Amino acid sequence: MKSGFAFQETGRDGAARTGLLTTPSGVIETPAFMPVATYGAVRGLSPEELRAAGAQILLANTYHLHERPGEAIVEKLGGLRGFTGWQGPWLTDSGGYQVFSLADRLAVEEAGVTFRSPIDGRERQLSPEKAVEIQQALGSDIAMVLDECPEPGASAEASLRVRAACARTQRWAARGRSAHTRPDQALFGIVQGGAQIELRRECARAIADLGFEGHAHGGLGLGEERSLRRDVVAASHEELPAAAPRYLMGLGRPVDLLDGLAAGVDLFDCVLPTRHARHGVLFTRRGLLKLRNARFREDPEPPEPGCGCPLCTSYSRAYLSFLIRSGEALGARLASLHNLYFYLGLLAEARAAIAQGQLGALRAEIERTATTATD
Repeated sequence: MKSGFAFQETGRDGAARTGLLTTPSGVIETPAFMPVATYGAVRGLSPEELRAAGAQILLANTYHLHERPGEAIVEKLGGLRGFTGWQGPWLTDSGGYQVFSLADRLAVEEAGVTFRSPIDGRERQLSPEKAVEIQQALGSDIAMVLDECPEPGASAEASLRVRAACARTQRWAARGRSAHTRPDQALFGIVQGGAQIELRRECARAIADLGFEGHAHGGLGLGEERSLRRDVVAASHEELPAAAPRYLMGLGRPVDLLDGLAAGVDLFDCVLPTRHARHGVLFTRRGLLKLRNARFREDPEPPEPGCGCPLCTSYSRAYLSFLIRSGEALGARLASLHNLYFYLGLLAEARAAIAQGQLGALRAEIERTATTATD
């Protein structure tokens, strides 16, 4: 186990569990949601506001920080903690997802991924070793290996592509593990395999054998049925060591979080709460609140009665609706705060529910409002 890094399970409710994830920058109560701080910042929000909302750990984007300002500058200024002012734990992704989804003229080879930067058009290469090198310079508490996430599909050809990508992910994981030398940084492996349960099992076994400090589920939320996704995650957990934390990458609807919790996932991230907020969509315990709708223009009620966030304790639906429709930055900021209070509060409530053996009741409540719009 890496210096300053440990995971201890503290409670269970079926497969769901609570735990303490110790990092060099602090202890995280799990299960936990990680707000996405793409460039080292959650758009419009300060570290103090994030801490007040209940954030314990942030996720930064390796690819974007490599492009701007560059990991050398971040390292010179004290790593992510010194550079950003967020003194708590950090997780950095490998940068692979952004390369595969954003970059032009992509070529995937055994050495790595070659692409043209959308920033300046110059050719770049991201290899398993380079991904580790960048993250070591950024100084995150948890780093991710480079993986290949192919486009899903039901055809035989697509299935072969997924299998080939899964095999390459395992080879890249071994190379990333060998390249990683920072003693105060944990490295997580990533399980791929599309929505093919047996392939996921095979990949999970191979990744587990490499001895990572934690493991992640990648390449999900790309169109597969929700029930199949639950089965895929549960099957992978049967092959992964229970003593290591598990991370479900990029899925963030409340029902997705609760499904993951029930299967024993410990960490989550997603841009959904802040992205929805910028479009005037709030998450509430009664469903989605779409404040661009005309009926809210004169509504004096707080966005979510009973919510203790800065938005709901001080402002009306009418005012937030006006800010959002006017493109005023304050509207997106207040809405983002509310949605993160909702997500982080939901995870805190889930930790308490697991401790009391009541996760099923919370999951049923969220299920009832999952597709509801209070408009």
